[in-house]
Amino acid sequence: MRIGLTYDSVADWASERLDAEQLAEFDSESTIAAIAAHLWRRGHTVDRIGRARALLARLHDGESWDIVFNICEGLHGAGREALVPALLEACSIPCVFGDSLVMALTLHKGHTKRVVRDAGLPTADFVVLERADAPCALTYPVFLKPVSEGTGKGIGPASLCHTPRDVQAEAARLIARFRQPALAEAYLPGREFTVGIVGTGADARVIGAMEIDSFATYGFATKKNYGDVRYRLADDSEGCTAAEVALGAWRLLGCRDGGRVDLRSDAAGQPHFLEVNPLPGLHPVDSDLIILAGLAGHDHGWVLDRIMESASARAGVPW
Repeated sequence: MRIGLTYDSVADWASERLDAEQLAEFDSESTIAAIAAHLWRRGHTVDRIGRARALLARLHDGESWDIVFNICEGLHGAGREALVPALLEACSIPCVFGDSLVMALTLHKGHTKRVVRDAGLPTADFVVLERADAPCALTYPVFLKPVSEGTGKGIGPASLCHTPRDVQAEAARLIARFRQPALAEAYLPGREFTVGIVGTGADARVIGAMEIDSFATYGFATKKNYGDVRYRLADDSEGCTAAEVALGAWRLLGCRDGGRVDLRSDAAGQPHFLEVNPLPGLHPVDSDLIILAGLAGHDHGWVLDRIMESASARAGVPW
C-alpha cells in the first residue's frame, strides 16, 4: 500500500519567524520519522508529503495515494485542522483520523461543548467571550483559555480567574494574542484525566484513563516539561466514569481511529468533558497518548497499528 504522510514540521515553518508557542502543535523530525519508519516496517511505501501547501501542489499534479496518514495541524483560521481532510475528500482519497466536519467542529471548544451538553453528557457551564467586556454570568472562579487552540496554548496561572476584573483582563490578553474568542468555564476543582481511545464508532475502545497531577496549571509550559508532571492510570470508580464519558463523547462527535478526551471532575467527583483531541500528538516518548499507552503496557508501534487497523477498515484498503 502507498501511504502519504502529511504533517507540519517545525523545520518547515522555521522561516516564518514563529515563537515557541505558535510552533507548539507542529511535529519534530523524530515524530515524523518514527511514524514513517513504523509504516515502512509493516511493508508499506511511505511518501512524505509535508504540509498542506505541499499536498495542494501534489494534488494539482494529479498524484494520489491509497490512504494519507494526516497529522497536519495548520496555523491560520478556525478550520485549519479541517483543511487537509477537505482537500483529500475533494479528491476521494481516504485519510487517517477525523474528516473535515469532525476536525472543524472539535477545534472550536465552545461548539463542541454545546453538542456534548445537548446530548446529556456532563460538561462545565461555559460562555464564549467574543469581547473582553462581554458578560460572564458564571459561578466564580472561572477558567479561561483560547476557544480554538491545543497543546495548552494560552493556559497559565492567570487562566484561573476569581473576579470579573480578572476575567476581563485575561480575556483581553487571549483575544489579542490568539485573535479568536476566549472560552470561560466554571472551574472544576477535582481530579484531571485524559482518556486514550482507539477505533471508530461502535468499535472504538478505551486504552485507559490517565490521571494528570501537575504542580502547576497544566498548560503550555507544563506540557513542555512533562517530567514535572505525575501520570498514573486511574482504574478506580471515578477513573472508570471518566472513561465512560470520554467514550460517549468520542462516538457522539464522530471521531475516528485514535485520540484523547480530556476531563476534569467537579467537587462531587463527577468527571466532566473538557475537550477532545481527534488529532493526537504521536511523539514516541512525550505525547500524552503515548505516555498513557505505555502505562497500559503498549508501545508506540502498538498505538500506530491500532490507528491504522481502524483507518484501513474504514477505507477498505489492506493493512
